[in-house]
Amino acid sequence: MRVLVTGGAGFIGSNFVRRIVDGTLKGIGSVVVLDKLTYSGSLDNLSKVPQEDFEFVHGDICDRDLMLRLSKNCDAIINFAAESHVDRSISSSREFVESNIVGVNSLLTTLLETGVSTFIQVSTDEVYGSIASGSATEENPIVPNSPYSASKASADLLCKSFFITHGLDIRITRCSNNYGPYQYPEKVIPLFITNLLEGKKLPLYGNGENRRDWLHVDDHCLGIHKVLTSGTPGNIYNLGGGRELRNLDLAMLILNYFDKDDSWIEWVKDRPGHDFRYAVNYQKAANELNYAPMLEFDKEIENVISWYVNHENWWRNRKIQKTS
Repeated sequence: MRVLVTGGAGFIGSNFVRRIVDGTLKGIGSVVVLDKLTYSGSLDNLSKVPQEDFEFVHGDICDRDLMLRLSKNCDAIINFAAESHVDRSISSSREFVESNIVGVNSLLTTLLETGVSTFIQVSTDEVYGSIASGSATEENPIVPNSPYSASKASADLLCKSFFITHGLDIRITRCSNNYGPYQYPEKVIPLFITNLLEGKKLPLYGNGENRRDWLHVDDHCLGIHKVLTSGTPGNIYNLGGGRELRNLDLAMLILNYFDKDDSWIEWVKDRPGHDFRYAVNYQKAANELNYAPMLEFDKEIENVISWYVNHENWWRNRKIQKTS
């Protein structure tokens, strides 16, 4: 199988590529990586992958001529390309509409002309909105509350429409909050870790009671691979991590690792439209695909912290870029 991985130099996409090359994800013979290399995508994320094991193309999923050329010899496209940071979507939504909606439309129309067998749209649990109790199934209505989640929900609806109208083999995954190495340090876990390494406090929104479910990026990529190889066309699959934490608990866990107390927390004004809780039910993926998160958060978070401690050049350069 030859796959095109769009957004393949970003956090989750590059992890997917690395796991293909190291043999964790079976059955994929060759990989084409496309990335626009915006602020959060970098070839540094693929630096440990031998260059002969993948083909890299610098480009934009909105470039339809490029997508037509790259897709013709591929069996599947896995779309990781997206603007994904909620805070950025609040300050400027245009980039989110262009990448997450117009870009996905470009990919879908490309499928009509090239005959690519399967398209995987990597989406998010945020499209379900805030879940007061229990967990969202794939049948839950989508009620996005931020420009980011609205753009992802729009892309999901486009994908479903192309499945129904054109009969394309399109599958959608919706994941919990990811964590792991190579995550851009604007996201909460690497932000907290690197702030402490710089002697800075942890900015915590509101009262810290907001809750998130955490999924290691390796488990997420394994789930996407299962959807690619065994999923049903037209279906949505939730991929959860099964480890729900208050943001305050997350902050304290990281502080404890560094032997620091809650005086290192800086309470900041809550962001507009801040969803209180995300939670997905992944029983469908468990039943149909034998999916289950394998990595324990409380163990893996220590490995992630150690990774950032040992890769200062990687994260420090990105924090400089973010503030410059």
